[in-house]
Amino acid sequence: MSAGTRKVIIMGAAGRDFHDFNVYWRDQPDVEVVAFTAAQIPDIAGRVYPPELAGPRYPQGIPIHAESEIAALIRRHHVDLVPIAYSDLPHEAVMNKAALVNAAGADFCVLGPRHTMLASTRPVIAVCAVRTGCGKSQTSRAVVRILRQLGLRVAAVRHPMPYGDLRKQVCQRFATLADLDHYECTIEEREEYEPHITAGNLIFAGIDYAKILRAAEAEADVVLWDGGNNDLPFFRPDLHITLVDPHRPGHERRYYPGETNLYLADVVVVNKVDTARPEDVATVLRNVAEVNPRATVIEANSPVTVSAPDQVRGHRVLVVEDGPTLTHGEMRYGAGHIAARRLGASAIVDPRPHAVGTIRATFEKYTHVTDVLPAMGYGAAQIRDLEQTINAVPCDVVLIGTPIDLGRMLKINKPALRVTYELEERSPGQLEAAIRRVVGKT
Repeated sequence: MSAGTRKVIIMGAAGRDFHDFNVYWRDQPDVEVVAFTAAQIPDIAGRVYPPELAGPRYPQGIPIHAESEIAALIRRHHVDLVPIAYSDLPHEAVMNKAALVNAAGADFCVLGPRHTMLASTRPVIAVCAVRTGCGKSQTSRAVVRILRQLGLRVAAVRHPMPYGDLRKQVCQRFATLADLDHYECTIEEREEYEPHITAGNLIFAGIDYAKILRAAEAEADVVLWDGGNNDLPFFRPDLHITLVDPHRPGHERRYYPGETNLYLADVVVVNKVDTARPEDVATVLRNVAEVNPRATVIEANSPVTVSAPDQVRGHRVLVVEDGPTLTHGEMRYGAGHIAARRLGASAIVDPRPHAVGTIRATFEKYTHVTDVLPAMGYGAAQIRDLEQTINAVPCDVVLIGTPIDLGRMLKINKPALRVTYELEERSPGQLEAAIRRVVGKT
């Protein structure tokens, strides 16, 4: 690298950071990315973004350090600039990081959509949110159903979750459940991919989203961006759908980059109205109107269903919920907890006294999580800890509120029931009307 090169550290969480590097930083001749830093996701720090993906300017690859090392790294490498490249952070936390970076001697920045969104040759519909756990998954499935009913081929492209061997995850294609095993998917990945697959949908994911987009375009008339956390789309959308959650009123104005999604939205879906307090729904609607009065607002329910409700009524229940929704999503409960209360469980058993290993550490870090068990499964060791924790909890039945069949991955020593949920528009037809306008089916 030349003497006039700007040195950069990308502050990320194994997803957006790699995408921003690939599409913006990698080929800039006056930039040297000296490191990534990692947060939120276990076991990412200490690895290397491989040279096969980093390109010829980085023959040794790029090291990935823990974010706690950022100040020391800035000073050691005389870093000029630190862009932040991960999602679902309180606005205050973003500026706390900016202050630390500035104090260590570097500038701080946030890349916007103009530099990071790829253009597609197909219509793109993006499903995003203001927080993780708002209900993107069931909304994405509803969008795919509408598109298929219109006679269109759809390829869903999922926000990255590159937790394994990065060299094997450049461009992943999922069409069958066997593909999940082929790519050695974690629970976190399966929670997003499996519902699409069981619904008969084609889904792509990986690391190189230029390659992924070309692959999706080759098999589809419409590309669906299925977002992660509250991140912005990687593809420039023709229809930008943003989910908001009245169980967390006010969060639509307080989190990065979720508030950006609210500003950019063509359609705002106010989800979970059936289980939220009316005053909280009113707060969210008021904030949406203030931020983005041009958006079409759709109110929706997410009704929960359990196949054998009699096994819940009057019994002691362990509730297992989607992990990220509870952890950095800051929810205290999810669909499983709602189902247990509605169906009259005699008790919702506190799993914390029985947690082992990384699951115990999760409870220690996220102290707001109490009587539900987050389905953490970022790797084989954590999946084993989750299985041991479930099996140690004294209960009559396990109520699984995650989007996947945990029985395919875990050996559970007691009866287990799945909680399912789909999007239900309170005024049917609004979502289809918005979709028709962008796919030429009006």
